[in-house]
Amino acid sequence: MTTPRSRHAARLRAHRRRAQSRARWFALAVVVGVLGVVTLLLTAFGNDRPGPSAPVSAVTVPVNAEPPEPQVLATVGNLRVQSPVAQGGVTAIGFHGSEEGALVLQPVGPQANEGLLARFWHRITGSSRSGFAWYQLENGSLRTLDVGAVAGTDVYSPVDGTVVAIRDHVVSGRAVGAEIELRPSSAPSLVVALQNVRPDPALSVGANVAAGSSKLGTVADIASAEHQALARYAGDNGNNVSIQVFPSATLGVP
Repeated sequence: MTTPRSRHAARLRAHRRRAQSRARWFALAVVVGVLGVVTLLLTAFGNDRPGPSAPVSAVTVPVNAEPPEPQVLATVGNLRVQSPVAQGGVTAIGFHGSEEGALVLQPVGPQANEGLLARFWHRITGSSRSGFAWYQLENGSLRTLDVGAVAGTDVYSPVDGTVVAIRDHVVSGRAVGAEIELRPSSAPSLVVALQNVRPDPALSVGANVAAGSSKLGTVADIASAEHQALARYAGDNGNNVSIQVFPSATLGVP
């Protein structure tokens, strides 16, 4: 015959068994969850390979064989900024901040050095981008595009438009190439400014240029005058063509 005390003890034992069972199921769920996350990470990143349009940083000589294929690197509103350098001559693509007057650029393509969580999120949401992989060179708004290339590489216009200015680019008291300013035909209220370019002798203010086919000059050896942030990812000490976009009023261009 059971007593109140024995019935109470039986209830306590049953309660402990249920609690232990719940704990085991919880531990199993945690293990399964961890294994699931690990599997997703391995699936997302285990087969990562650079795409066919990823820059090759092993370029060591100027590439002047042919003009670049149309390859948009950044946008500002409806303005599309194409690569000024042939794809085979690009050592790396970088974005960073600059003076306040420049407009914020929207990179086209995947960020090569984004964080693991961001990459994972893009994979599971299917929002991965195609195009040239690019590097963020510093924190802050992305107002400058650096297209890495070996000094001496041909530089072409990144937009259709008109040359509105050609002036020396002075670093530490000496001219290192030039700054070439273009008024894009698709956005005449803006100016696209290229630095670190040795202008072609035939180039003149007022000339019409076409994206990817009009040669502006060659890449200057800017790395011999100042350290380039792109050197962390590109050869030839990070030499590059630097591109910014300004409202025309900011530069005093009529």
